[in-house]
Amino acid sequence: MKSTTLHPVNAKRKRKIWKFLTLLGPGLTTGAADDDPSGIATYSQTGAQFGYGQLWTALYMLPFMTAVQEACARIGLVSGKGIAAVIKEHYSKTVLYSAVALVVIANTINIGADIGAMASAAQLLVPLPFIIITLFFTALILVLEIFTNYKVYSKILKWLALALLSYPITIFIVHQDWGTVLKASVIPHIDFNFQFLFIITGVLGTTITPYMFFWEASQEVEENKTLKLDDAGKPKITPRHIKNMRIDNNVGMIISEFTTWCIILVGASVLHASGVKDVKTAADAAKAIEPLVHSFPHSGYLAKVIFSIGIIGLGLLAVPVLSGSAAYAVSEAFSWRASLNLKLKRAHGFYGVITISTLIGLMINFVGIDPVKALVFAAVLNGVAAVPLLFLIARIARNETIMGEHKSGQLSNILLWSTFVGMGAAAIGMFCTL
Repeated sequence: MKSTTLHPVNAKRKRKIWKFLTLLGPGLTTGAADDDPSGIATYSQTGAQFGYGQLWTALYMLPFMTAVQEACARIGLVSGKGIAAVIKEHYSKTVLYSAVALVVIANTINIGADIGAMASAAQLLVPLPFIIITLFFTALILVLEIFTNYKVYSKILKWLALALLSYPITIFIVHQDWGTVLKASVIPHIDFNFQFLFIITGVLGTTITPYMFFWEASQEVEENKTLKLDDAGKPKITPRHIKNMRIDNNVGMIISEFTTWCIILVGASVLHASGVKDVKTAADAAKAIEPLVHSFPHSGYLAKVIFSIGIIGLGLLAVPVLSGSAAYAVSEAFSWRASLNLKLKRAHGFYGVITISTLIGLMINFVGIDPVKALVFAAVLNGVAAVPLLFLIARIARNETIMGEHKSGQLSNILLWSTFVGMGAAAIGMFCTL
């Protein structure tokens, strides 16, 4: 009879893998939520419309996206407060309410676009009315977010991130001119016209996006509520805490940007190459992963199944992040109790914002806006709204009074301010070419 005892080397390797996986939390969830239905639609449209023309954005956005999210996570970890709470403590009410309004408006529109996309994707599989499906998803999301324990819910969010795998698999099935792909991934190409700048603003906005700023900071606060406080009421942070946070954040952002690159590449090599240059419906977007299942019977339907599962899974991941980050921002601004660990009766305001923002997002779907187009417009809106918020985050992260010894170093400062300038320039360029 064979022994089931692990060899010491294998047991040690297994412990290391498990330890690494337990480090993954807010950074992984935030990175996965970044490739939400809005992101998938925007990146697919980018690849379909411009081919490999914007493939380079994934590589060049990675260090900036990582720096921004690291700064947000560090603010939450070091201060023990979310971004809105820090702004409230150190800036005027005008600045506070403006920042909160930006994230709430952008998030609510994004929620509506994501719910609509989930319903459109589901209609590829089940012949139910659009309104019925949107109501079902809205109710499901609210029940999960309000009545599920945070630890259980965070595990659900981690597993939903697996829905992203269909795109990386597809790029290796489709024939690629890897020399051209590599060149397009490294050498920037820019056209100074409205169409190009509109989409690139959307790409930036759905990658470096306001809800991620507030969510990751607040989730670091949630994750570290067990830490002892110092005399100033701040968590006692050790170098190990900072290191673990950075590992989590870096892994989440690398996965997110690799997936972004894959979605753009699939859009370019499948949609653009076959003459589809405008993604108008969920069915159009689903065609991008048909090569994944081309050898199977009914490959078109199977592609729709995989696409729909991805959109629905990522929507279930992203909508709670969107409404949750808005709720954290509003609750911190008005000093309400704010935590996904709290029961409904102890955090009425917090869960009230989650419910209201989700329901308003739901209603956006009934004003006649095309769900797929709404996703791209939501991404562009995020790209514009992120600019003033980046200015605040860069200032907070380098403020020694707030951050102490953990304030931004020179490299972090350079990357944060470069992100602010770059996204500001893209937004201004888009408006100027309008």
